[in-house]
Amino acid sequence: MEMEPRAEQVLAWLREPGVLTEELRRRLLELLLGSPSPPRISYEEFLAEADEDTRAEWVDGTIIPYSPASRTHQEIARFLTALLSTYVEAHGLGVVLPAPFQMKLSRSGREPDLLFVAHDHLHRLHPTHLEGPADLVVEIVSPESAPRDRGEKFYEYQEAGISEYWLIDPQSQWAEFYRLEFPGRYRLITEGSSGEYLSQALPGLRLRIEWLWEPPPLLEAFRYNQLIP
Repeated sequence: MEMEPRAEQVLAWLREPGVLTEELRRRLLELLLGSPSPPRISYEEFLAEADEDTRAEWVDGTIIPYSPASRTHQEIARFLTALLSTYVEAHGLGVVLPAPFQMKLSRSGREPDLLFVAHDHLHRLHPTHLEGPADLVVEIVSPESAPRDRGEKFYEYQEAGISEYWLIDPQSQWAEFYRLEFPGRYRLITEGSSGEYLSQALPGLRLRIEWLWEPPPLLEAFRYNQLIP
């Protein structure tokens, strides 16, 4: 079969001395063979390499980096950590852990912004990670993380049996609260920018959604949940 005139011209040009440099050879080979796949590592190897400054998650043997958190993200995380930790400790419900702390699921090692482990499941906690699902997970959404938080993480958490999943979007000031119900599917219980959410994973906890956008003094939140007289 004869070549197209343009293809013959390109081939003749490539045959000229000095045209096909080593760099060009390498790039052409990459295009022909496809980009090399990143090396796969085990979850144990990932944990051994990671430290407190590592901003990444482990998914099916691949390390997935993520962007640093914004100030608003950190303020919401700090408020929820203080509120939930105090409530959980006062009622002896279990443990609340903020990021960075790994949660190992069947195909991934995720690092939620906040997780709660009930008293009956504390045996899942290891020095470096939680082996298995938390009882409640909070993800604070950013433009970069939204596809993961609403997509693959949503279905991973559902499949793992995490009983509550809170999605908080500071940019749009919108929160969604999902609860795992029969037959193992998340159902949206409450959503909006204001109102109240009554948690099932943390029995009796009442969260005013507007607190997420303008956190009140913790004293007010504690009184609202009857943690202090």
